[in-house]
Amino acid sequence: MDKTKYNSFIEQWQPIIEENLVLNINNSVTNAELQKIMIYAATAGGKRLRPLLTLAFYQAFGGTISDETVKVANALELIHTYSLIHDDLPAMDNDNYRRGKLTSHKKFGEANAILAGDAFLTLAFSWLTENDLKPELKVALISKLALAAGANGMVSGQILDMLGNNQQYTISQLKLVHRKKTGDLISYACIAGGILANVDDMTIDLLTKFGYDYGIAFQIKDDLLDDGDQVDTIKNTYPHLLGMQQAQIELKNTVKIARNLLIDLNKLNKKFDFQLIEGFLTYFERD
Repeated sequence: MDKTKYNSFIEQWQPIIEENLVLNINNSVTNAELQKIMIYAATAGGKRLRPLLTLAFYQAFGGTISDETVKVANALELIHTYSLIHDDLPAMDNDNYRRGKLTSHKKFGEANAILAGDAFLTLAFSWLTENDLKPELKVALISKLALAAGANGMVSGQILDMLGNNQQYTISQLKLVHRKKTGDLISYACIAGGILANVDDMTIDLLTKFGYDYGIAFQIKDDLLDDGDQVDTIKNTYPHLLGMQQAQIELKNTVKIARNLLIDLNKLNKKFDFQLIEGFLTYFERD
């Protein structure tokens, strides 16, 4: 798999995403204390996978990325950041550190962290309107993001995830958790790139499916990296339910399905930059 286009894309756009994120939070938030908390949370590290997927698909369909497009893509990063702040709270995962830094509630207090999360969630939808996109594209983006992040999307997945603390899930139940908790937002990231490029409904359907499979693969990979020798002590992970070897096979099969969906996208859209998007699948290659 040729990673040249993918590596060049990441090297070019990842720092721009970072800069755009900080610049627009500073421009959007007037309360100095809230601004400080939000900048702290937003710059705590991370791959910026979701906005990168949006921009990559937009470019793959022939779009020209601008500062405005990056801001639209970063609306999803705001949703992702809000979800991490709330995940870390004592009532949920009760984590003291994220990526080596104090979590927001440990650094600024629980109430401030909750409010910062609320601010990220609502600001995301503002960013989807503060541009020169056609009204119908704005509505499509807002509608899709609300579905992906809301009661029948990510939040539903979080509820299912917490319910799993008291029971052992089957593999199909675990996939549903991650389809909702992880897959819905990753699927939106892919769809958003297609919406920005004004692709047809059949293409949106393939992007949706690709995003879900990518999200499942992402979670299996994450479980494989996290579990290690703890397979016997962690209940609802792919290695625990399937065993390490079978979980690796499940990852390989899921990535194959995702790649086949890219092939279908390429057949449907002759000018589609298959090589650029295929590069995102290299994340799942064994180290």
